Amino acid sequence: MEDSRIKNFPISFFAVIMGLTGLAIAYMRASFLGETLKSVGIALTYLATLIFCLFLLVYLIKIIKYMAQVKAEFHHPIKSSFFPTISISLLLLSIAYGSINQSISFFMWFVGTILHFIFLVRILTYWINKEFKIEMINPAWFIPVVGTIIVPIQGMKYSLDISWFFFSIGIIFWICLFTIVFYRFIFHNPLPERLYPTFFILIAPPAVGFISYTKIVGAIDTLSNLLFYFALFLCIVLFALIKKFLRLKFYISWWAYTFPLDAITIAIAMRYHITGSEFYKFLTLIALVLTTTVIGIVTIKTIYAVSKREICVEES
Repeated sequence: MEDSRIKNFPISFFAVIMGLTGLAIAYMRASFLGETLKSVGIALTYLATLIFCLFLLVYLIKIIKYMAQVKAEFHHPIKSSFFPTISISLLLLSIAYGSINQSISFFMWFVGTILHFIFLVRILTYWINKEFKIEMINPAWFIPVVGTIIVPIQGMKYSLDISWFFFSIGIIFWICLFTIVFYRFIFHNPLPERLYPTFFILIAPPAVGFISYTKIVGAIDTLSNLLFYFALFLCIVLFALIKKFLRLKFYISWWAYTFPLDAITIAIAMRYHITGSEFYKFLTLIALVLTTTVIGIVTIKTIYAVSKREICVEES
């Protein structure tokens, strides 16, 4: 890779790993639709691992050679929220490897949990110490929160206390941030076009929250129902805005569509596993087809943009 492209390699590129790994988990969880889906999920896990290692290597080179650019990203009101996508990628891979190799799964969960906690504390102190305008706030701010809610999904195998610790942090901060972000949407200027896809991030906290909380308590109760149906409602609202999203020019931010769709697909599949309802089985199929289609389109557009040198270039 050319030096100029390494220099401009965006931290947000790690959202690709989240989207692919989430899809891998969705296929494995939806194996009740057909045994071959589990094999597809395993293959996607290996692909996501390979791409993660490649991206990590590129970003480490960027840290070594272009520390000024890395610092600029870390102190950017939007880009800084994407640093936890590295630790979230590890946490998601740990879930995927839970069905493949327990040792690798534990290692990724352990490293991902520690790294995410470090990112979380650093970003929260940055938010507290810096003065922000309300227009700077956007759904990407949910990313550090989503990571804490992911920890218990695999973490329940290792520690109930750690799982509750991270879930509690995530769910409380989600409620606080959702209020602020929704206020910003209604009473202030619309998001810039390139950030429109981040609206889909709104789905992730309640969808992942449902999965995580249900893992912790081992059953569906009032809170899990609240989280699940709120995530489903947000999906309906966003699909009502489909014309707006279809008119958008391609940006790397399109990857913001992917993981939230993965999350709601996994949540629906989990609900089928618990309830046995044929309705949720059918809904899982619809969600999986839709999510696969979206990720396929975003992947093709990303590869095309990379080939045309429209990504990893100096921002105008």
